[in-house]
Amino acid sequence: MLNISDKISTLRKERKWSQTELAKQIDASREIIGKYERGENLPSIEMALKMAKAFGVTVDFLLGEGEYGSFDKDTVDRITNIQNLDQSTRSILFNLIDTYIQNFKTKQAFAK
Repeated sequence: MLNISDKISTLRKERKWSQTELAKQIDASREIIGKYERGENLPSIEMALKMAKAFGVTVDFLLGEGEYGSFDKDTVDRITNIQNLDQSTRSILFNLIDTYIQNFKTKQAFAK
């Protein structure tokens, strides 16, 4: 699992942002972004939240902690939306998801 310094660097590079560009988005200095990425400093809660918003991920994902630490923001949003559905609709959706998961597992088993 990546630590926070690696996650910051990876997320920034995935978006093709320079350290300066990220710094502008979160109202910080380029120097502090470099220190975060080298693991010399840890971001405050406020800075972690700003970075998570800039990257479009959850703070849990950025920190790699918590129940949804490995999930990106889109996945967490979908889980939340599913949770808010009525029981009947959720049941139908779960049956559909289970079918796709079973199909995927079957393909994996025969590919070996």
